[in-house]
Amino acid sequence: MIHNNMVLIGMPGAGKSTVGVMLAKRLAKDFLDTDVLIQVITAHSLQHILNENGYLGLRDVEEKVILSLDCDNHVIATGGSAAYSDRAMHHLSAQGMIVFLDVPFEVIEARVNDAGTRGIARREEQSLRDLFEERLPLYRRYAGITVDCGTKTQDQVCDEILTRTDGNSQ
Repeated sequence: MIHNNMVLIGMPGAGKSTVGVMLAKRLAKDFLDTDVLIQVITAHSLQHILNENGYLGLRDVEEKVILSLDCDNHVIATGGSAAYSDRAMHHLSAQGMIVFLDVPFEVIEARVNDAGTRGIARREEQSLRDLFEERLPLYRRYAGITVDCGTKTQDQVCDEILTRTDGNSQ
């Protein structure tokens, strides 16, 4: 089966969910947010999972949920920590195009003002900047396309993704 999904990766606050919904509408695809799927499957918020099982526990649940995906014709917004799992990222790349929404740290910092309650998988002592610097090489490693979102509106980000993928994901 040929999958024609588009998978969005990037930091919390990069706009994966917002851009993903917009892309799905423009491409006439379904939209799937893996963070929401985790919460539906576990019946717990990401923050609850983090509080009960730690950041590695949350990443483990995320990996299992992503590995269970087998969908077609979707725009998939992943959690920011999906890139820690090589298995999950290979699974996603086999199902479609991986698009990294590259947003400068200053923009992420301004958007993510609820880092302590948002369910972000990170070590307790890890700052948002440290997390950003740790994840950036992972996002770049798995990206089929990288979109510099620093000065672009969400519509412009969608336009660039559509132009660079010719409106397709494979």
